[in-house]
Amino acid sequence: MDFRGRVFLAPLTKGGTLPFRRLCLAHGGEVTMGEMAYAYQVVKRSKSELALLRKHDEETCFGAQIAASRIDDAVRAGNAAAERGAKWVDLNCGCPIHDIVKRRMGATLLRKPHKLARLVEGMVEGIEVPVTVKIRLGWSEDEYNASEVARVCEEAGARAVGIHGRTREQRYTRAADWDEIGKVACERSIPVIGNGDLLTWFETHDRWQQSGVASVMIGRGALIKPWIFREIAEKQAWEPDARERLGVYFDFAGKMKEHFRDDEKGKERAMRFLPWHLGFFCRYRPLSGERWEAASREHPLIQTRMPDEASELSLLERLLRDPRKELHERLADVLWSSTDLDEAEAGAAALAGAMPPEAGDAGEVATAHG
Repeated sequence: MDFRGRVFLAPLTKGGTLPFRRLCLAHGGEVTMGEMAYAYQVVKRSKSELALLRKHDEETCFGAQIAASRIDDAVRAGNAAAERGAKWVDLNCGCPIHDIVKRRMGATLLRKPHKLARLVEGMVEGIEVPVTVKIRLGWSEDEYNASEVARVCEEAGARAVGIHGRTREQRYTRAADWDEIGKVACERSIPVIGNGDLLTWFETHDRWQQSGVASVMIGRGALIKPWIFREIAEKQAWEPDARERLGVYFDFAGKMKEHFRDDEKGKERAMRFLPWHLGFFCRYRPLSGERWEAASREHPLIQTRMPDEASELSLLERLLRDPRKELHERLADVLWSSTDLDEAEAGAAALAGAMPPEAGDAGEVATAHG
């Protein structure tokens, strides 16, 4: 596994399902990562947790992420992932949510570099594929220690370190600090993978070049527009109209049918995810470099509010931008029940008549950690 010169899909809790990863592959993605799995639950053979290690045949460069606090659990879970086709195993040391932190996993390990070093060393010795570590800049603004944490990870044998450019306490409230990410990248000999606030191809290339990181990782940007990988590769924006985007979402629903099965139970499982994804898809706005590149250097576009001129938008466009959860549930049902794009478009038009679209904006997106 080469960790340099790559664009990674981040390990997104709830968002990084197998169907969504396939959608990203269909739009230029190459390197995918599964949702974070609890190592101790994998060891207990939890079906739901083992499912997070499953990859699709299309995923030829797939990595699994685990959360762990004990070496034995981490090693056993890591090898279970490798047996299922993972080319590398990533240790989550950045997740900020309380459930992870109270179990002494995720971002908690940032405060215990020596324990983290022992954990990584044990994983490197016991897992048959490369080990990487995903961290944040620190626990808080008063505890920036990414340099120390990255150093001990390298010394323990990690093959790469991914850095999300915020602290645990900051969550997603401030812009990612790519200067700090770049500082660590300059200090380390192993690849550093930069992550945070990448929504457009020009922001991605700008942060990549200026920070000097070996690779970049896309999280929320991919949730908003899964075709961001295509844009990065081609160095130009793809600005799909409403029907084209509806086609992407229809394809996504089809991939969910293949994964969850096209029956009532499968639909029930898919509906735990599809409306949630529409809550991200509705935040898409066309952001051409000519208009937005200069502004993106002042403030990340993913955190920039962009009010709509509703009177200038088509009815379908307004529908796809509508932020209402109840509408997302109805639209998800339309996508699931349609047999082709024309039927999906007709169903969306009927839905727009029943629930006239409201004006939305592309403000800060909801949290999705990796």
